[in-house]
Amino acid sequence: MTEPEPRDESLLIEEAAGAFRPRDPRGVGVLPAWHDLSPEGREAAFELGTRMRVIEAALDPRGLSTTARVVLARIGVG
Repeated sequence: MTEPEPRDESLLIEEAAGAFRPRDPRGVGVLPAWHDLSPEGREAAFELGTRMRVIEAALDPRGLSTTARVVLARIGVG
């Protein structure tokens, strides 16, 4: 039996880091990709997600992400 090929976790890290999160910048939403990450990948996703939240908070004091602002603008709210 052969060993499985090592997987590139970069896409899973990005998916986990960009998951829905509460307004608290320390919180990380949990989704299936999180469970597929190695311990090092989880740490990288947490660090990336934390940086993303700080930037988003600076961009919108209401705590809305760039995606939320675009959706609200499209439906004519906000």
